[in-house]
Amino acid sequence: QVQLVQSGGGLVQPGGSLRLSCAASGSIFSINAMGWYRQAAGIQRDLVAHITSSGETNYADSVKGRFTISRDNAKNTVYLQMNSLKPEDAAVYYCNAQIRFVRGGPVFSYWGEGTQVTVSS
Repeated sequence: QVQLVQSGGGLVQPGGSLRLSCAASGSIFSINAMGWYRQAAGIQRDLVAHITSSGETNYADSVKGRFTISRDNAKNTVYLQMNSLKPEDAAVYYCNAQIRFVRGGPVFSYWGEGTQVTVSS
């Protein structure tokens, strides 16, 4: 049984900062890529940022220069530091992890429960 537990999020004024965390737990052999996605009401879930097991990152154009994704492999945790937040960043943010349970085995995709980020004055 694998769980991805998210923390962080909440209400922030435009220009403010928030940090999201997502910790994976369970009988995990390894985690490949991890990422953050967001979904606003009535809109599809879109990639915000992605990080490989070796630390390579990529970002949606809309967040480049403002958001930073990082991970702690020892803790099976991924973070998203969000700075200079804008009202259009408001959404439910979901973490994702690509998890392998045995060496050489298949990779399975798991999602966190989502956390609301509201950007408003």
